[in-house]
Amino acid sequence: MKLTVFGATGGTGVEVVRQALAAGHQVTAVVRDPVRLDVPAHDRLDVATADVLDPAAIEPAITGQEVVISALGPRGRGPSTICRDGTLSIMAAMRKAGVRRLLVVSNSGMHTEGDGVFTRRLVKPMLIRLLREGYADMGAMEERVLDSGLDWTIVRPPRLTNWAHSGRIASSTKGNVRGSFSIGRADLADYLLRAAGDDSLIRTAVSVAKG
Repeated sequence: MKLTVFGATGGTGVEVVRQALAAGHQVTAVVRDPVRLDVPAHDRLDVATADVLDPAAIEPAITGQEVVISALGPRGRGPSTICRDGTLSIMAAMRKAGVRRLLVVSNSGMHTEGDGVFTRRLVKPMLIRLLREGYADMGAMEERVLDSGLDWTIVRPPRLTNWAHSGRIASSTKGNVRGSFSIGRADLADYLLRAAGDDSLIRTAVSVAKG
């Protein structure tokens, strides 16, 4: 596949780039600071320096690609609009470039479908209050993706860790994965790459967690 990755210097994004290259894909990593991209030079890796909030600046990095993966995420717990505004910009550039397949990373914490009673009534309300700014940003992003008309997949992980890649990934399109509350970024990246080529997940939100 020919992939464009946004958020490529973050924990999940860099794993997507590394694993995509290892799998033989052609990757364009869009970054603001190339020095922060912790991936060795590779003949199938192009690094594009651009502001994700500028559709015209990122359009060349999307043109000719098959799939766009956004691993954008808020930093810290303060107010953020990077997910909603960055994704809106990405989708505008995709339409101009004629590229339809989009995967975005959201979160399962702000959703309760599939959760047990204890998690739904006690754990999630506390979590939502604690992380309300980031959840508000991702919630607005999801709404914009749902209305985009693109061939989207929303991937909702729980707490992210730096665990080594295991390949043990549980997923559900009917709500959150019951009884599993974390996933390694490497496994999340693995799932994103699998989902990118899975047409059955087009226009679907899927929750993932450690299997």
